[in-house]
Amino acid sequence: MNTTQKYLTVLISGLLLVGLGSCTPPPSNLGSNNSLPNPTPSNTVSPTAKPSPDESEGQTLTGSQPFNTSSQNTVSVTVYEADSQCETVLPKKVAVPADKQLEAAVGKVLEKYDTGDFDLAGYRVNVEPATGEATVDFRVAPDSKRKLVSLSSCEQFALFSSLNKTLTSNPDWKIKTVRFTEQGKEILL
Repeated sequence: MNTTQKYLTVLISGLLLVGLGSCTPPPSNLGSNNSLPNPTPSNTVSPTAKPSPDESEGQTLTGSQPFNTSSQNTVSVTVYEADSQCETVLPKKVAVPADKQLEAAVGKVLEKYDTGDFDLAGYRVNVEPATGEATVDFRVAPDSKRKLVSLSSCEQFALFSSLNKTLTSNPDWKIKTVRFTEQGKEILL
């Protein structure tokens, strides 16, 4: 065997050992009563609370919907959805994680509007406790076929009125007014 062949043999053997060493066998359930947890769907992204740089500025929540409610500690909150004639919003009780009520409620409202031709990449909710004002900042996916301005008046009513009523109707959140922005720019309704 020449030097090149020896080098290749050692290199391939080393790569195989490294590759095999990094593999971990699946857990065995033989003889035990343990069950594996259900996997979360790969297209589910949960909003996460990120503290603002200065706590006096309020709390900023970011994410995209839907919010995973598999937690055992859930509470019931009221979210609002538009009626079929886009004349009013109707209450609907949903279960959300107790420690993430606000962001989960926003996610529940938004999941209805994330359709095949209108795709939200995410959102931020900034709550200013001193004024009771919440700002919902949308991030429309770059490849979305439709933008916020191309939504019909009924669709705009449904989206913005549902979020506004959901955020201002829960007394625990102490939100009095809601502003809507898209990447920081005010959305004029």
